[in-house]
Amino acid sequence: MSTFMANKANIERKWYILDAAGKPLGKTAVRAADLLRGKGKVTYTPHADCGDNVIIINAAKAVLTGKKGDQKFYRHHSGWVGGLKETPYRILMQEKPELAMKVAVKGMMPNNVITKDSLKRLHIYADANYEQQAQKPVVLE
Repeated sequence: MSTFMANKANIERKWYILDAAGKPLGKTAVRAADLLRGKGKVTYTPHADCGDNVIIINAAKAVLTGKKGDQKFYRHHSGWVGGLKETPYRILMQEKPELAMKVAVKGMMPNNVITKDSLKRLHIYADANYEQQAQKPVVLE
């Protein structure tokens, strides 16, 4: 018996919906990262991109537990001297909830080329409306 190795020819991708309403931001991000990598599949191969497509809806209704809304910051740098910008997560969740969720999911995945390809299969929406009805995604609890 030989060991199964996943590659582009034998990967079957499914579509899943995660509802973030009323759930912690991090818990939803962990679930999305595992689905994007394919960790729940029997055919999981660490060096191959064998994950599924993920749709996260109601990202604006995700909650931050404790004092993270005021104590946690989203930081990015322009590359110029003094170009560090900081935004508290409370404000980021109000203005750009999709970005907050994407940053959380990206932070829970390894830093490699597979992650870059996997994040292209992540679709995040602030409300319950999404565009991928034709793919017939499965709703996960």
